[in-house]
Amino acid sequence: MKTVLAALLGLLATPAAAQSVRPRTILFIGNSFTQGALSPVRRYRPETVTDLTREGQGGVPALFKTFAEQAGLSYAVSLETQGGRTLGFHYDQRRQLFARAWDVVVLQEYSTLDPERPGDATAYQRDAVRLAQFFTRANPAVDVELVATWTRADLTYRPGSPWSGRPVGAMASDLAAAARTVRAASPDIDGVIAVGEAWNRAFAQRIADANPYDGIGFGQVDLWAHDQYHASVHGYYLEALMIFGKVTGVDPRSLGERERAAEDLGIAPTVAVALQRIAAEQLAAGADQRASRSSVAVKAELPAPAGTSVAKYATPVPRARSTQSPERKP
Repeated sequence: MKTVLAALLGLLATPAAAQSVRPRTILFIGNSFTQGALSPVRRYRPETVTDLTREGQGGVPALFKTFAEQAGLSYAVSLETQGGRTLGFHYDQRRQLFARAWDVVVLQEYSTLDPERPGDATAYQRDAVRLAQFFTRANPAVDVELVATWTRADLTYRPGSPWSGRPVGAMASDLAAAARTVRAASPDIDGVIAVGEAWNRAFAQRIADANPYDGIGFGQVDLWAHDQYHASVHGYYLEALMIFGKVTGVDPRSLGERERAAEDLGIAPTVAVALQRIAAEQLAAGADQRASRSSVAVKAELPAPAGTSVAKYATPVPRARSTQSPERKP
């Protein structure tokens, strides 16, 4: 009798089990900073992601996938990357590879924004807006995020760049400011992931050494690779934590000291936890900034009790998305 009952229950349960939830799709577009170049991250778990260029790279997208699995989240992760290229290259020459609907798109621009005019965000704005419009036409609900990358030590501590001789955090701050300006220029761009500002936070808290040219301080990690340009395993790990937290809304600290990717890549548990905390703090700081800006827009509509900050009751104002073809807009 029990066998028959179990069989009947199994038959009843089969249709429900077959109705699996569709994974959320996420696409990463970028260059060597997304690939995880000059570190083991580049070839990390490539079988877990889809490389649209068929180069077998895992990179930061594979770290994201690993975090998502541990958090019990279902994401189908894809990447389209090319080292040393701007977002304009991907739109002009590669868009046929990703011409479909996506739930989330993460865009990472060239390290200096413009290879010929470092710090100039003109082309960045044009190309990010074109890509955002392109993805929005395929899925009006797509979440388009801009990654603002880190300070290059080689452009800070050596002469010849706009950031030479400036504080180590200056370049990352400039890149984040540029990304926020680009985001404000388009209703199709939803947010900025300030990876470089998370690096700055790690420097300020002495988790990471801020100057790789004078040796690495005891108990600190080097976020840069040997060229003082690309990231190390630790730097890419922090990048992936920031993207994971921003896209999923999951606190990076929930991954904990036994996080799989850290163990696989040889990151000490104490360092993994410290970087998770840095990411969580930076994401919270970014959320506080957004809430502060939103409160200005809605303060006339939300009455606040005496002695209570209006920002506590503020909610973001939705932005209307574009329906224009990207070819029609500069």
